[in-house]
Amino acid sequence: MSRIAKYPVTLPKGVEATIAADQITVKGPLGTMTQELKGDVAIELNDGQLTFAPANDSRHANAMSGTIRSLVNNMVTGVSEGFARKLNLVGVGFRAQVQGNALKLQLGFSHDVIHDLPAGVTAECATPTEIVLKGSNKQVVGQCAAEIRGYRPPEPYKGKGVRYADERVILKETKKK
Repeated sequence: MSRIAKYPVTLPKGVEATIAADQITVKGPLGTMTQELKGDVAIELNDGQLTFAPANDSRHANAMSGTIRSLVNNMVTGVSEGFARKLNLVGVGFRAQVQGNALKLQLGFSHDVIHDLPAGVTAECATPTEIVLKGSNKQVVGQCAAEIRGYRPPEPYKGKGVRYADERVILKETKKK
């Protein structure tokens, strides 16, 4: 059995899980999420805890039990608390601004970059150089943050660019004569 799948997922107060033949649905205060299931994983709901086990002795079923457990745990966390990803803009004149369902970025190009936010993701700019992306789906929030960072990744000499708040950029020394 997968080491990750050994740990049950506890449902917090206000979160409900429904297990059907081919999908699991998790409903909470921040929304509803569903995950398709294959026949390799057996899921049981007992006293507010979801337990996961491989349905057979194959290696694939063992791996999938841990994968499904992690996905369901992220769904439970997403519908109860949500996920947030913080980005910092480092550079002279680099600014961000929320315009409806889009993010306007000034990143030193000759034009402004307009990034449309996907459904379920909201952005906040407390200061012009900080962006906080929030949503209930961990994968979508992380993908949106990676796309925004991809417009101007941190460069290795001065560290200018878009970076995650917890990212450490190792600066290179400039060439000497």
